[in-house]
Amino acid sequence: MDINPLDYTVSELNKLKLKKGRLLIAEPFMDDPNFKRSVVLLTEYNKENCFGFILNRPLDITVNDVIVDFPEFKDAAIYMGGPVEIDNLFYMHTQGEYIEGSQQISENLYWAGNFDQLKKMIINHEIFPHEVRFFLGYSGWDYQQLNNEIEHDSWIISDAKNMTMEDIDHPELWHNSLKKMGPQYALLSNFPVDPNLN
Repeated sequence: MDINPLDYTVSELNKLKLKKGRLLIAEPFMDDPNFKRSVVLLTEYNKENCFGFILNRPLDITVNDVIVDFPEFKDAAIYMGGPVEIDNLFYMHTQGEYIEGSQQISENLYWAGNFDQLKKMIINHEIFPHEVRFFLGYSGWDYQQLNNEIEHDSWIISDAKNMTMEDIDHPELWHNSLKKMGPQYALLSNFPVDPNLN
């Protein structure tokens, strides 16, 4: 952190190791506009692939605005998943046992899977908007790059083991994710976006 009125650093708070299913919570003063006050769910973490999706960047469009021949899926919003491949659509869901090819992220969440099967389930009313989240783009890093960002206090690591779609949908996800981690983290959640205004 460049600015820290507390007597501890993010590195000292990080007790968890990086792995698939972890949350990356942006430190309060991160300047990168792509990730400022973001919460990223890591869907893959190894030396070949480090990527995930920003959970709290809703866009003012729905999946039916983006894909012309997509079944009507009322109010299924699209989120900015990250700055990589922003022309591609990705999705996360809770129906891993029913959608072939789904990749499990955590106990309750999956990503990807057979897209035609998803569309068929929508037509048959077997899956609903609150069970799916769509993303344009994803967040990706080189393995060493992400580890360097952790070492330089850019991210607070949390566990998404019991996270549900309802948790993800909360408009105060960044604040809530920190507060759930305990008093020291909750203090970070109260820092103003611009400390110079304080």
